[in-house]
Amino acid sequence: MIAAQGHGWGLAVFPLAAAVTAALFSAVLAKRLAGRWRMHEAVWLVALLMYAGGSTAMFLGVLGGWTPGEFRWYWLLGAVLNVPYLSQGEVYLLVRNRAAAHAIMAALVIASAYAAVEILRAPVHAVPLAKSLPLGKDAFGDGSAPYRLAQFYAIPAYFFLLGGLLWSGRAMRGRPELRDRAVGMLGIAVGATIVAIGSGIGAAREIVPLFAVSLAAGVAVMFWGFLRTGRPAPVRTGPAPSATP
Repeated sequence: MIAAQGHGWGLAVFPLAAAVTAALFSAVLAKRLAGRWRMHEAVWLVALLMYAGGSTAMFLGVLGGWTPGEFRWYWLLGAVLNVPYLSQGEVYLLVRNRAAAHAIMAALVIASAYAAVEILRAPVHAVPLAKSLPLGKDAFGDGSAPYRLAQFYAIPAYFFLLGGLLWSGRAMRGRPELRDRAVGMLGIAVGATIVAIGSGIGAAREIVPLFAVSLAAGVAVMFWGFLRTGRPAPVRTGPAPSATP
């Protein structure tokens, strides 16, 4: 199928900036993981790479015109899977039972494979692809499996992020060593909210700059949150023991 007419660099530069931002943050997080492995940061690295991939697909679609393949990858990586992987990182950070966290991760991998099969083989309507920002309900069809998957996967995962933030904030009371974790999770939740609001308004109004700038700003805030959760806990110091006479 021939791609729809592109919208040029004037609009495409914005999703390109979001893709580059996510890619740079991925490199920094990968270097950090090479020094010390943490499961929650490893999953967040996957989320960042998805973020970069989805933004790259958007860049190509806006620049040269959307193809069905570009829209499918943009939808899979950005609209459906990204937030669940952010939430899974939070699972590894908060759940002490490693077996339970691994089981949830296995379920997420299976769910991801199912979503990939459904989305990558789904038919895409050609007419909506002429827009700078096609909506999923138009490109796949309202009520279609790919469109519903974004609701079934991303929305519950987003509320899990918020729930984890509340849980962490409650656990922090009286335990200053957990402050960085709680503040970092706040940053992740705020970043995800920036993306959700900015991309929602941008897509509905076909405002590519608003959509993509919210992607770049949101991922920057989330990345700050990733780093903040990994700060070493402050060492408690008490009064020196008195000498025995």
